[in-house]
Amino acid sequence: MSAWIPTERFQDRVVFGASPPTVLVGEWGYPKVNIGPAVSVMEKDFAGLLDVYEKWLDFPIEELLLMRLSLLHGKKKVSVTASRMPSRFIESFQELATSSTPVDTEMELESKPALKPLFYIREPPIGPSAPLLKLRIVENPSVPRVVEKVVGDTDLKAANAVITMYRSGIRQEQITRLLSIGLLGAKNERKIVPTEWSITAVDDIIGKTLRKEVMKNPLVNYYEIYGFEALYNRVYILLLPLKWMFEVLEYWHSMPSMLPYSDHELPGFPEKYPENIGGVYHATRLPVLEHLSARRKQAAALVFIEVFPGWLPLGVWRLREISRKALSRQYAKTGSLDEALSLLSTRLKLPIEKWIRASWLLDFLKNQTRLE
Repeated sequence: MSAWIPTERFQDRVVFGASPPTVLVGEWGYPKVNIGPAVSVMEKDFAGLLDVYEKWLDFPIEELLLMRLSLLHGKKKVSVTASRMPSRFIESFQELATSSTPVDTEMELESKPALKPLFYIREPPIGPSAPLLKLRIVENPSVPRVVEKVVGDTDLKAANAVITMYRSGIRQEQITRLLSIGLLGAKNERKIVPTEWSITAVDDIIGKTLRKEVMKNPLVNYYEIYGFEALYNRVYILLLPLKWMFEVLEYWHSMPSMLPYSDHELPGFPEKYPENIGGVYHATRLPVLEHLSARRKQAAALVFIEVFPGWLPLGVWRLREISRKALSRQYAKTGSLDEALSLLSTRLKLPIEKWIRASWLLDFLKNQTRLE
């Protein structure tokens, strides 16, 4: 499938098209933020792909970028507490967010869309934007029953709502959208959440739930190595036959003088935000925990990430999906850590010695006594 954007549509103040569905919430000016839907100017078949992250690895980065830049974003400034007593505008945004399939939508914009594509670290880019005057949802959204249930339950905490939908097979992108638009949680606690924050929050909520289960499982038997590369990102995952510990190491080949960035966790220590890796940490931890949970196994895990020149800021979804792809493929196994690192040295471009120097977990395993 080849993407083509009818750029003349960017000159229209009234835009009709399919929303993937997408509702975006910015963080600038918090607690008053820009919020609004995005409508694709491409054919509806394309619109259906624009929020389906698991299919994006099949596209070259140039085509993926074109597809995302086909989204016109209408925005309106609101308070983050507006979801508790929503206006007609907010109700329309929320109605759109509940759909699991593209929805034909019409936007009337205050001015011609500004051709300033927006790039973020955690979320995928979108195309031109303009202040929103009117919004009309042309067809009935397709809302899964479990979504109706959790949205209507104003006593259910947001984290429990996330897990309920995840267990029921609701796609993670839709769960994130519902959290962001302020449709989850106890009635007096609901609020609109910037999209970037919601992405990491959902990764973290699901990850913590799976982690509790995984830590009760028996250990894997070998050192297991998984890998996959796409969109100028290479990911290798090493599972170790040890109780749960986790570390992410990320190296940018555009900064050759630097060592890999790293963040880690160890059970029993206070939870802390991964300040060096940020949302990538939770986005890669989740696939590892999903994999172990499905196998009813436990392991320590090291994630090695290499980012090559040519990369564009498309969002942390890429590393979540590359990790899932890696863990779905055939793996190599060894009987010792030294053998595993030797094998990894043939798969990673950065010399293994630099990974070892940057790794807290490898230093812990090699140089300190492990307490059982």
